[in-house]
Amino acid sequence: MRIAFAAAEVAPYAKVGGLADVAGSLPQALAALGHEVSVHLPLHRSIDRARFGIPDDGPSRSVPYGRARSRVSYPAIDREGVRTVFVRSDRRIGRDTVYGPVEVDAKRYGLFSRAVAEDLAASERRPDVVHAHDWHSALLVPMVAGPYRRPLRGSATVFTIHNLAYQGKTSAKVLDLVGLPRRRVAVESPGELNPMARAIAAADVVSTVSDRYAREILTKEFGEGLEGLLARRRDDLYGIVNGIDVELFDPATDRHIAARYTAGDQSGKAACKAALQRELHLAVGERTPLFGVIGRLVEQKGIDILTAAAPEILATGAQVVVLGTGHPAYEATWRELAARFPGKLSLTLGFNAALAQRIYAGADLFLMPSRFEPCGLGQLISLRYGTIPVARAVGGLADTVRDATADPRRGNGFSFREYTAAALVGAARRALAAYRHQATWVALRERAMREDHSWAASATRYVEIYEAARASKRAA
Repeated sequence: MRIAFAAAEVAPYAKVGGLADVAGSLPQALAALGHEVSVHLPLHRSIDRARFGIPDDGPSRSVPYGRARSRVSYPAIDREGVRTVFVRSDRRIGRDTVYGPVEVDAKRYGLFSRAVAEDLAASERRPDVVHAHDWHSALLVPMVAGPYRRPLRGSATVFTIHNLAYQGKTSAKVLDLVGLPRRRVAVESPGELNPMARAIAAADVVSTVSDRYAREILTKEFGEGLEGLLARRRDDLYGIVNGIDVELFDPATDRHIAARYTAGDQSGKAACKAALQRELHLAVGERTPLFGVIGRLVEQKGIDILTAAAPEILATGAQVVVLGTGHPAYEATWRELAARFPGKLSLTLGFNAALAQRIYAGADLFLMPSRFEPCGLGQLISLRYGTIPVARAVGGLADTVRDATADPRRGNGFSFREYTAAALVGAARRALAAYRHQATWVALRERAMREDHSWAASATRYVEIYEAARASKRAA
């Protein structure tokens, strides 16, 4: 098949969160299966053009934008079997950051979506499937179904929800700019545009990034006001767990960590732990349990219950390493905690990819107490490094973390259901009890490391939903 992706961020060119990992790795996995794949993303000013060999210019088009037109160029490169097309409009699309205020992003990503539609419609090899990701490229879906239905009449559409909490709600005036009708989707208020809702309504197939999350978003608790619309698309809604880049995240070859190790020979993990403790000014101790936390310090990630639970976890004699950034109030609270527990709690505000990999390699356990989690990549990476996850059984975490207390033969981590600090502490204490039994822990770690969380299996499932989308398109 010919498959065209559109996304706001794509690794390694522009990365803010997990969307970039998916949009960067899934196309390569599909190309490895023999499909012809292209990816469109905005040419953000932050992208290092020299590093990636991106041409200054490419084919250009005059794209309608409201009552005017906007000149857009399409410089492109080929990498690992995937053609990446950078949508360039320095005036209207390019910014220093991938994301900004929604009212600004709605206009720039609206133009991005229309520019992608124009490029696909003009191509001699039009796609069999157009795959749009999250609200930033969502308007591409109704464009293919509406104003571009003739030139793209053979193209089926797939829309993937990476996080339903961010829908891009803005003024309906944006529809006039990008050439879409004002006719409202039922969930939109008068004068409002909800890009995500419009993509859900118009796509041939809707997917999200875990099977559990696909079921959760049909409920009021997780549906973010779109549960009714999603329920109407239930037969066309799929959940596929993300994969990870197993070459990038490989403790046997990782150049960022102190020592290499494998599932069969875990001796290097102790060296990674000691090096991490020294680097972050923690007391060095091989048998001192070390918890890692990597991610945004926001309530989606469970930072409120983690903040409440941290003193109790530290009181067990464990250490905690935190890398992330988020709400200023939580940042301030964690600074206070770090000052209160010197040598036991390390806090690094910001994000450092190399340090993240040293934490995955050096920690014994990995905390993910999320309020909701569409998929989560942290638990998959931690499993790859033999760092046992302690996670709330929600969304993709429930699909990928099996509780070792409940299932000692197949378990790969420790999970809890109630969204409370007490439940988190209880799971952490069960994990620490297992950690004290060396032979049990080594076997658990080996089982976790041998799991396959590559993109290969996920890519095969995406091919299946692409076929379902094409069948739906033909039936329509």
